[in-house]
Amino acid sequence: MNNKKMVLFYVLLLIGIPFVYAAYLYPSLPEIIPTHFNIKGEADGFGGKDSIYLGPSIMGMASLFTYLFLTYIKKIDPKRSEQMEDGLFQKFGFFTVLFLTALSMVILYATTHQGISIEKLLFPLMGLAFAGMGLYIAKLKQNYFAGFKLPWTLDNVDNWNATHKIAGKVWLYGGIIQFFAGLAFSSVASFVIFFIAMVVMVLVPTIYSYRMFKNGNKVSQ
Repeated sequence: MNNKKMVLFYVLLLIGIPFVYAAYLYPSLPEIIPTHFNIKGEADGFGGKDSIYLGPSIMGMASLFTYLFLTYIKKIDPKRSEQMEDGLFQKFGFFTVLFLTALSMVILYATTHQGISIEKLLFPLMGLAFAGMGLYIAKLKQNYFAGFKLPWTLDNVDNWNATHKIAGKVWLYGGIIQFFAGLAFSSVASFVIFFIAMVVMVLVPTIYSYRMFKNGNKVSQ
């Protein structure tokens, strides 16, 4: 994905898909539709049928901002270096757009199919997203905007690289666990497993990074 204009075209295309789906659903919608779901996947917020476009609008703006921010991060990061890969951040931005588009589609589908438990779609999707992020995290170069931005990772490049190598593995496997838990267990159990996995995914790299710092930033063999 070296041609930024071409990739931006695909980004805008992805952002537009939920709007097309919402427009397709709109004529058959009742006057009041669900706009929010609780932990059990039950609708607990409602609005007029025009609110069908609210989710795609929010997700679309977040997608475009994230993509542009990550694509041009090297120009605004005060810790930028020649080692930072523009292509990696652009791919990560595109991946984020893809995830937010899928999330928007899931919400739209759940809004119009009230017999469907949204958590059965949401937790597996988020698990896949975190697993995918694990593949990118391991390759992140030192910067101020993305990754485990701890005092000791920002101060030492070896600490940064080792921490993100560990984080990549933990996020990959953690995301896979979240994916299968979302498919196999009840909504409450899925939420508990998802939350525990997230805590582990944050704590393990953080503790590893701190212990490496206390050990003089020497990589454990």
